[in-house]
Amino acid sequence: MRQINDAHVAVPGLAVVEVAAADDETAFAVHELLAARCAIAPADRTTRVPGEPGVRLRFFLNLHQDADT
Repeated sequence: MRQINDAHVAVPGLAVVEVAAADDETAFAVHELLAARCAIAPADRTTRVPGEPGVRLRFFLNLHQDADT
């Protein structure tokens, strides 16, 4: 997974969200819930860490923009 840099959280209202879930469907359901409320960068795949259960999904969120912009 890419490293989080200063630009990703440079001002209040910007965030990096990482979801840990049992499966892809759950992780993307959380992604969709947040996408309905605020602007997020689309995420297209989860990651798995060998030997660890579940999946992770990381995306960027901007509370200053509406979901439809």
